[in-house]
Amino acid sequence: MREIVLDTETTGFEPGEGDRIVEIGAIELLNHVPTGRSYHQYINPERSMPAAAFQVHGLGDDFLRDKPKFAAIAAAFIEFIGTDARLVIHNAAFDMKFLNAELGWAGHPVMPMDRAIDTVAMARRKFPGSPASLDALCRRFGIDNSAREKHGALLDSELLAEVYLELIGGRQPDFGLSVSASTEGPAATEGWRPRPRSAPLPSRLSPTEAEAHAAFVASLGEAALWKRFSG
Repeated sequence: MREIVLDTETTGFEPGEGDRIVEIGAIELLNHVPTGRSYHQYINPERSMPAAAFQVHGLGDDFLRDKPKFAAIAAAFIEFIGTDARLVIHNAAFDMKFLNAELGWAGHPVMPMDRAIDTVAMARRKFPGSPASLDALCRRFGIDNSAREKHGALLDSELLAEVYLELIGGRQPDFGLSVSASTEGPAATEGWRPRPRSAPLPSRLSPTEAEAHAAFVASLGEAALWKRFSG
């Protein structure tokens, strides 16, 4: 099962009011294990960076001016996330709103909301009444977030990947042997299942070993369990 842990940074809160994405970071998980593959991109928002957003992200107009626009990176982003991987996002409605706005403006199909797993909702169900921010969850699970002086999409994705694995029961919660079911969407169907072999394995016993075993069983007498349950 492939999942993408994803975070965006934006100029504000509403794409409908002209706010845009300025950074995307994403981490790939395969069967709940990080593969080492990641995606990271700064984006020219085609507008000025508000002072409040600059204080949060540390990304200013001078830094973003020569970065590519979203339309130029959309294909690479879509290729990385694929079409069927679940998207693990903290406060998913916010990021999905911006991603779908940007995809629509760039002429690409938007993504269904049920493709996203919202870790805020997961945390609130698991720890009702407790803070569900990324920093609060890092503290709860003992995850080192000391490098998070500013909000950065790739660092936040890396931290969120660790938080997500803790929320579902720790790394490799089922050792990859069972079909996992997400609490945020339909059950996964790609899990491993045992199947009968198409042909029996050949015996590893040599003729000498087979004769020795038969002689041993014969020496046990007619009441031996080997004789009662064999055949």
